[in-house]
Amino acid sequence: MNPVITSLLDTDLYKFTMWQALLHRHPQTQSEYRFVCRNTPAYPLAELLPEVNAALDHLCSLRFTPEELAYVGSLRYIKSDFVDFLRIFQFQRSFISAWAEGEQLHIVAQGPQVHVMGFEIFVLAIVNELYFRRFDAAQALASGRARLAAKVHQLQALARQATLRHAFELFDFGLRRRYSGAWQREVVQTFAQQAPQWFKGTSNVLLARDLNLVPIGTMAHEYLQTYQALGVRLRDFQKAALEDWVQEYRGDLGIALTDTVGVDAFLADFDLYFAKLFDGLRHDSGDPVAWGEKALAHYTRLRIDAHTKRLVFSDGLDLERALMLYRHFGDRTQLGFGIGTNLTNDMGDAPEMRPLNIVMKLVRANGQPVAKLSDTPGKTLCDDETYLAYLRQVFNVKD
Repeated sequence: MNPVITSLLDTDLYKFTMWQALLHRHPQTQSEYRFVCRNTPAYPLAELLPEVNAALDHLCSLRFTPEELAYVGSLRYIKSDFVDFLRIFQFQRSFISAWAEGEQLHIVAQGPQVHVMGFEIFVLAIVNELYFRRFDAAQALASGRARLAAKVHQLQALARQATLRHAFELFDFGLRRRYSGAWQREVVQTFAQQAPQWFKGTSNVLLARDLNLVPIGTMAHEYLQTYQALGVRLRDFQKAALEDWVQEYRGDLGIALTDTVGVDAFLADFDLYFAKLFDGLRHDSGDPVAWGEKALAHYTRLRIDAHTKRLVFSDGLDLERALMLYRHFGDRTQLGFGIGTNLTNDMGDAPEMRPLNIVMKLVRANGQPVAKLSDTPGKTLCDDETYLAYLRQVFNVKD
């Protein structure tokens, strides 16, 4: 079997940035990450179990090469001791298990967080690629290339439209649900070559290095969720997480994620101190227009010029939706659009080409449940209803 993952750089940048911050501040944290498929696949994912286990075996044999370490170390916000840690790092097979129950595929990574948090993106890429290998690749690629060409043409048409005050900036956020690694590379390379005015980078560190692009990313929900179990008062976990981030990165990587317990609860914690220190905010659930209006109103209340800040949208975007949001907000603040599945897994209308809606989320830390109270119903992942009810009560979040 051709391996799915051949480089430990083939992951999202925010894995490295969160990894460094947690290694420096909370290296003792124990955690559990769990794989979930939220939609119905064309065939049972349990059938992939032998191939998944073989791919995990291979992943756990990989090490960072000197060239890869040199690239990571060249990023100005990465510290030398973290590179030294990566130099000796290797995934431990005993920390991750995959098994089948009926038609369901189960994958759980459990152990020290700084040793298991990196599994997430690789697991999702592995399951996706193994799943789609069973279908007609020629037909999928022909359809995918036609759709890619249409997207590039649509983006190039921006040059013929009236320019808003702030530029349209597009990023690839499509690693976790890509059709394949080779296809993501082709998509990113195509945008970089044919629409460089608008295409500004990728979350994939390997592709950023290989294609001389800017690696894009800051934090994900797991970073903030971890602080629910680190001994701070639960009501203060967001402020504690943001403060540690500020101290770690000293002005770099300044986009804060807003929906771990909903945008209203986040903005209540995002006071003048944080609003001045962070460059902007990222949307990942709920109505994006309503979210953007709340964010801009918050900056106005704090007497901060929104033109100096950035709103990044990354929730289930396609190009049409991104352009709609650009037209709505482009004269009022800086913007960024991270498109994932619709860039790297838009391969046709056949039922078997429908993307998998898969995640691998942090569910426990230090023996305690953690959760995300998303602004979108159905995105919450926590099996402890008592904890969910308590979290909602503490932050006054309605069901």
